[in-house]
Amino acid sequence: MILSRYERMIAKRYLLPGKGEGFIFLVAGISLAAVMLGVAALIIVMSVMNGFRAELFDKIVGLNGHAVVQGYGGRLPDWQSILKQARATPGVTKATPMIEQPLGAIFQGRFEPALVRGMTVADIRNNKTLKGKVLAGSLDNLTPNSGKVGIGSRLAENMGVQLGDTITIYNPAGRSTPFGTVPRQVAYQVAAIFEVGVYDYDKAMVVMPIEDAQTLLLLGDVVSMIEVETVDPDRVGQILEPLAGKVAGRAVITDWRQMNASLFEALAVERVAMFVVLSIIVLVAVFNILSSLIMLVRAKTRDIAILRTMGASRVGLVKIFMTVGVTIGTLGMVAGMVLGFTFLFFRQNMVNAIQFVTGQNLWDPSIRFLTELPSQPDPVEIAVICIMALVFSFLATLYPAFKAANTDPVQVLRYE
Repeated sequence: MILSRYERMIAKRYLLPGKGEGFIFLVAGISLAAVMLGVAALIIVMSVMNGFRAELFDKIVGLNGHAVVQGYGGRLPDWQSILKQARATPGVTKATPMIEQPLGAIFQGRFEPALVRGMTVADIRNNKTLKGKVLAGSLDNLTPNSGKVGIGSRLAENMGVQLGDTITIYNPAGRSTPFGTVPRQVAYQVAAIFEVGVYDYDKAMVVMPIEDAQTLLLLGDVVSMIEVETVDPDRVGQILEPLAGKVAGRAVITDWRQMNASLFEALAVERVAMFVVLSIIVLVAVFNILSSLIMLVRAKTRDIAILRTMGASRVGLVKIFMTVGVTIGTLGMVAGMVLGFTFLFFRQNMVNAIQFVTGQNLWDPSIRFLTELPSQPDPVEIAVICIMALVFSFLATLYPAFKAANTDPVQVLRYE
């Protein structure tokens, strides 16, 4: 929208009302603040929702792969041939044998449920989810037949275990004897304590070399599953379709969407619902711009009539009042972006401060899965939010602008 010199001057004058027009300026300021808060709320909530999905995807899929080839009954006897077939499948970047079994951990008479995971030594040391998440010790100490394991930080905390302590892994499916099944108990030294950031894993995970897991579970040369990663997790079903036909009858392929379907579907629905609800907040904020412009037009009716008699065109008046409204919306949008990014940058500090002041635990990892408030701003999404705020602001200016343009100077100035 190109404005002439006098149109810019008048628009600036209306944006900064003079003496006796403080109430109009107050309403315009409230309109700007409302748009700012609405845009900031949208940016904050959508970035946090994106962060939730990204963090959960990275950590859960990082530990489980994009898909797993599971044997029936938790056993995959012919795993070597299936492993070769998986690695030869186009689009598969990685295939690794793995054992996973829910058991129990005992330390000084305290029992806690444990999820024992047997992984190859290379996978333990290079796993992107475990790597860099070690709080104490080192994953390099986990070697076959070393009698050492790594455990999650919450499990260590719940059992009172420290680095170097010895825990006992309890396997109820032990050896059969004439007197019945004798549970198997094997002692392991804690060589590493890690925190991946997903509460359910940190409170139960026990990682050991796959050879030690086979010995613990009396599996022999058998694994539970093969973890598979692909070039595109969103096309994992299509990529692994040829492999599914080859392993039919021996195993079943489950991808990350099936393993965590309820969780990711709930996040998707909540994300859409939050965007719609918060968009209504921005819409309500824009109504303040509409009301402030209507008040401005009523207050400036005489000035508008004089401008019309001096030769101001209807189009010029429309542009002036549109500029006033869009400027308020733009300033509110920019301020909202600054406020939103500031909050996101200091998000965890703010959560901790609110918890300290209120005495309430606002971020319980056992409920929210993750140990910290995540955030992942999406540039495209932020652009949509900003454009939406500007469009709403523009639409709010149409009625007041055309109302001002249709002012009849004869009627207004008849008795002047």
